[in-house]
Amino acid sequence: MKRFRFAALVASLALLVCNVVQAAGPARTRLDAFAQGLHAISGNFTQTLTNADGQPGQTSHGTLVLEAPRQFRWDTLAPYKQTIVADGSRVWMYDPELEQVTVRKQDTEEAHSPLTVLTDLKQLDNDFKVTEQGERDGLVWLRLTSTSKDPQFEYADLGFDANGLARMQFKDQLGSTTDIRFSNWQRNPDIPPRDFNFTPPKGADVIGDLPVITTQPLKN
Repeated sequence: MKRFRFAALVASLALLVCNVVQAAGPARTRLDAFAQGLHAISGNFTQTLTNADGQPGQTSHGTLVLEAPRQFRWDTLAPYKQTIVADGSRVWMYDPELEQVTVRKQDTEEAHSPLTVLTDLKQLDNDFKVTEQGERDGLVWLRLTSTSKDPQFEYADLGFDANGLARMQFKDQLGSTTDIRFSNWQRNPDIPPRDFNFTPPKGADVIGDLPVITTQPLKN
């Protein structure tokens, strides 16, 4: 469950990066250019989690797809496989190794996630304090600090190069830091609807808040 909530948070962070409207400076300028006209995006990620003691954990990599307003798909390909799909109503996580699907309602937790600014430039000012962080590691950085009373992370830093969003680092409430590097962005790709429609594989255990399926009575 911890991996589910963490991965869902990271994936939904990717839906927020197009929302910043107040910060002024080089990072904001690059964000504006990256977000201009963006309603969908796909790419690759490499992710490393470092615990509160500064010890780096396993590095994972995979692919992500995002589409406004609330859909995303996050596929971890190695060193383990995992799929997370948000269809606008529910968030599904499939762990092939465990043959288990976990599902929950897609709620306001996603709305306070730094990646959701990528495809909706309307909500960030209400959800975050945004500050320029200058240059480091060859990138210019913005820091997002959630204004939520119950934030999912302490802060999120977005790093931009000349081509747009290149890196994201965020620190959670337990002191762990996640570093995500993005590559091979494709802007406004044609995304098949099936990418955001998840059907649990045959034989998998399904737990959580399943959607209610209603059927219409047969007419005589």
